[in-house]
Formats: sequence, C-alpha cells, structure tokens
Amino acid sequence: MMNSLDFAILSFTSLFVIVDPIGLIPAFLIMTQKNTAPERVRMAQLASLITFGILILSFFFGQRLLTVFGITLPAFEIAGGIVLLLVALDMLQARRTAIKETQEEKAEGVEKHDVAITPMAIPMLAGPGAITAVILLSNKAETFGNHMILAGAIFLVSALTLLVLWVVAIRSKMLSTIALKIMGRLMGLILAAIAVQFILNGVLAARLFT
Repeated sequence: MMNSLDFAILSFTSLFVIVDPIGLIPAFLIMTQKNTAPERVRMAQLASLITFGILILSFFFGQRLLTVFGITLPAFEIAGGIVLLLVALDMLQARRTAIKETQEEKAEGVEKHDVAITPMAIPMLAGPGAITAVILLSNKAETFGNHMILAGAIFLVSALTLLVLWVVAIRSKMLSTIALKIMGRLMGLILAAIAVQFILNGVLAARLFT
C-alpha cells in the first residue's frame, strides 16, 4: 500500500505532466495572437476552470464507467499506460501529440476568437490522456485520505495551469523556446516512466487474476 506522501507526489507529477500547460504555451500564443492580454487572461481562466471540472468529474465517475462497460482494472491500466506512453514519446520529441490535439483542431483554434473551451480545455488540457490518468490514480487511492490527496492534486494542477497561462498572457515576450523544449522533454521522460509502471502493474494484476 502506497503511503500518502508517495501517492501525493505520484498524483501531482502524473497530472501536471499529462495536462502539460507548459507544452501548450506555443499553441496558446499562436491561437491568441490576435487577442489582447486581458482576453488571453480570460481565456486562460475559463480553460483552467473547465479543465478542473472535467478532471474532477472523471475522478468521481470514472470507476463507475469502467464497471458499467465491464472493463477490468488491469485491462484499463494496460490500455491507459499505452495512451500515456504515446503522449510521452511525442513529448520526448518536443512535439504536441495528436492524442491531445490534431493539426485540424489547432488550425481551427487559430481562426476562432475564443479558444478557451475548445480546443484549449478540450482536448488540449483535459484530453483522453489526462482523463485516463485521473481514473488510473483514483483506482490506486485505497483510502479516503488518498482520495482527498488526488482531488487536491487536480485542483493544484488546474491552479498551476491558470498561473502558467496567465504569465504567458501578459509576459509572452519573456519566454524561451529552447527552454520550453528542454522542459517538455524532461517531463516526457517522467511520464514515460509512469506509463511503463502502469503497464507493468496491469500485466502483473492480470496474471494474478488468471
């Protein structure tokens, strides 16, 4: 059984890396190039709020959906781990994964005046990878305390997403593209390790059930 500190670190790290507000910065700047700083700030606030709402709903109802569809936890861990690994591999190559956003969605965002709900919140921030991570972590939360930790991690990641996008909205000229790519690769490596661990846990659990 994982202790509270280890679970808190795993929850926050996993969610922050997969939501990846830092990796969203270039797309955010491109999609809002015609907007003023106050408009960018408003979109950042709305996108972060919607991201929190989607992830907290996944936290409360994700496991019930698995039960309804008859999906076992080991199967979801393996499938979820593969999804996260695909995202991580794209991050290691310093590119936004198609799991989070397609070129069509990005192009549509450039043409829209308000991109807060789509494509920013859905699917760029709270996409399939983030929802998968929340459900996997909720299944690992074996105590009430761990459930509260995970809910707190969702809130903290959403708040940090707002902070990152707010800074970008008013200080975009201070950003270094090279630094962003280096940070993205480091987070990709962390996410890859987490994804592989989820897959290994799923395989081990499946073997125990057979």
